[in-house]
Amino acid sequence: MSRSAAKNLIERYFRQLTDGCGNDDCDNEFCASCRHFRPLDKNAAAVRALELYKVNAKLCDLKTSRTESDLQLLDLKEDFGDIHYLTDNTVCMILSVCEEERDYSSLIRVIGRVFSNANALIKSFRKDVPESSEPKDGASHQPGTSLEVTVDIDSVRRFYKRLQTIEQAESALVNALVYLTPNVELDLEYLEAYETIPDYLNIFVILMENGNLHSPEYLDLALPQLCKAMSKLPVAALSRLCELWSKYELPHIRRIMETFQQLITYTVVTREYDGEHLVNDDDTVVAACKCLKVVFYASLVGGDVDTEHDGDDDGEAADSDELSLHELLGEERLYKKGPEVDLLEKEIGVRPIDSRKPLIPFEDFVNESLSDVVEMDKDFTFFKVDAETKFSFQTCPFVLNVFTKNQGLYYDNRIRMYSERRLTALYGMVQGQQSSPYLKLKVRRDHIIDDALVRLEMISMENPSDLKKQLFVEFEGEQGVDEGGVSKEFFQLVLEEIFNPDIGMFTYDDDTKLFWFNSSSLENEAQYTLVGIVLGLAIYNNCILDVHFPMVVYRKLMGKKGSFLDLPDSHPVLYQSLKELLNYNGDVEADMALTFQISHTDLFGNPVLYGLKEKAEDIPVSKENRQEFVDLYTDYILNTSVERQFCAFKKGFLMVTSESPMKYLFRPEEVELLICGSRKLDFEALEKTVEYDGGYSKDTQIIKDFWQTLHSFGEEQKRLFLQFTTGTDRAPVGGLGKLKMIITKNGSDSDRLPTSHTCFNVLLLPEYSSKEKLRERLLKAITYAQGFGML
Repeated sequence: MSRSAAKNLIERYFRQLTDGCGNDDCDNEFCASCRHFRPLDKNAAAVRALELYKVNAKLCDLKTSRTESDLQLLDLKEDFGDIHYLTDNTVCMILSVCEEERDYSSLIRVIGRVFSNANALIKSFRKDVPESSEPKDGASHQPGTSLEVTVDIDSVRRFYKRLQTIEQAESALVNALVYLTPNVELDLEYLEAYETIPDYLNIFVILMENGNLHSPEYLDLALPQLCKAMSKLPVAALSRLCELWSKYELPHIRRIMETFQQLITYTVVTREYDGEHLVNDDDTVVAACKCLKVVFYASLVGGDVDTEHDGDDDGEAADSDELSLHELLGEERLYKKGPEVDLLEKEIGVRPIDSRKPLIPFEDFVNESLSDVVEMDKDFTFFKVDAETKFSFQTCPFVLNVFTKNQGLYYDNRIRMYSERRLTALYGMVQGQQSSPYLKLKVRRDHIIDDALVRLEMISMENPSDLKKQLFVEFEGEQGVDEGGVSKEFFQLVLEEIFNPDIGMFTYDDDTKLFWFNSSSLENEAQYTLVGIVLGLAIYNNCILDVHFPMVVYRKLMGKKGSFLDLPDSHPVLYQSLKELLNYNGDVEADMALTFQISHTDLFGNPVLYGLKEKAEDIPVSKENRQEFVDLYTDYILNTSVERQFCAFKKGFLMVTSESPMKYLFRPEEVELLICGSRKLDFEALEKTVEYDGGYSKDTQIIKDFWQTLHSFGEEQKRLFLQFTTGTDRAPVGGLGKLKMIITKNGSDSDRLPTSHTCFNVLLLPEYSSKEKLRERLLKAITYAQGFGML
């Protein structure tokens, strides 16, 4: 059959469906004249006409001649001008006609018309929604009410898939997007379009399903404009979008994440930024980060979430009605405790700390290109002072790497130190007495714990704000100015003594090589408070500590409770036993013979009984209550049994960090990096940044031999070397390339071992006569040196 004849038949079916045949007694179920026929609109009639043509359905004989009304047909020959929105069926119908004609110009015109019009997109690809659930025109959306998105996602994806083989379709979509998005942005910003029509969100749902948004033709104009428009959506709309994307399968939500990341990276690498032109002022990057935040929270919501906390998240004192000195000086914004609560986070009710396993790993949201160009000193000012007028990337901390965020924390700490010095000077002028602008600790090496404990306890009781001052340590009877090295040695000596197993404050697991709070410790709470203060001071003074805690400690410090998912790291043997109990298929009560009474050993190795419930010894563990048993057991081990010790420890930590933005910027694993450093060791990066002294240079033969020898070491030997040289086997935040290390000449060839000043990261290396001797001497030094037997 010719194309012309086919079109005529389709037109006849269309007229039969819309106007009927004119026979009052017609019994053709496909004719509008039939009494049982359900009326169709023109779009539905056009689709149905095509289907009837394909199956060669019955055609009635027309009893009336054509009139003007008979000719008001859908324009199948030209551009389907009566199609004002798209559905699965209309797309199929248009494609069938275009494929038959081998001409897609009509489809291109329809795409251009629908995708450049907000109202057309809102009505397109709708799924069947009960009438009662659809908002009436003009009815505003009430905040806090959950509305289901009315887009048929599968239909939209089929549409984009069908367009993949049509070359002209992509350019039509790009052009339509460029025309549409500025109007949408204006509607959202000035006309409150979403509040009037909640289905306005459909526009962004449909557009973000385009799998080619990250391609070059979109990156210059169309995608930036789309991000700017999306960033104007109110929080309620972003929350709905987050909820929708959280239910997507991983490939789809990852595609959306990669689209925004691609735009950020493309924009950053193709533009130049400096002190006058900051990346913070780049509307494209800012809008893309705001959109990426929606995907970030969708990834959290869609993953494994634990929203339970310990009920004491912040540990901060209640706000006072009295004016502080900062407020009197007009500086209260610079020294405020933290940023305002993120509105999207508040609307969704999930925080990054609540996520146990997001859909997309946290690391994939970090944009290294962006992190490299953010000037954190200026960004910090925007974060603290100009948040209402300037965008700070610290409001989207997930996109920055730990090193960049640590720079922000460093500026915050330095500002507070400067603030405390100013306040001390002002108080001194008013009160007529001079006090130290620094936190000075004078300690004896052989009584370091007692001296530090007494001094810090006095400070915490009399004037806790002194802990915010810059730390200066002096060892009694020793000369030297603390430029960081003495403080580092102080931290190392304190920790070495506190974590000594003989003291009994902490227990040590030989398998995990981690410390845990000793629930039977006889030490008072002040000792644990001291440990917390030391950890806080280390962060505050930018010092890496050789501390080995399980991750649950850092989660608890940030307000979470320990749970069963924390046991593999902190108590792996117990975790395995409880897991086997949960998975046991036999008769739990008869075979296991467990009750809700458990036992553990005290400080002296004696068994101690503890009831997880009232009358615990009389309650057997069964298949029905074993989950409750596991939960109570876990809660006891990680929370209840060490509550006294941990609360004192956390109290000390918060004395230093309570006003810090740390909890807003970092996740628990990142806090561990701040305190302990990274386990990833890149010695090639260290080689590029190390400095030489005493006559050595990178071209000296002994130095060449040294690096060849060090690179040949195994992983454990490299860690021993790092421990020997710096006092810790971990790299600072940002990697070994950020470590300031010096290799200095320590005489000519001899049998002496290499030595080190761990306080200053200095390696003293004799100029050995051969590479073999160097290797033998270095291995012996790092293998047998322990603690402060180094130097």
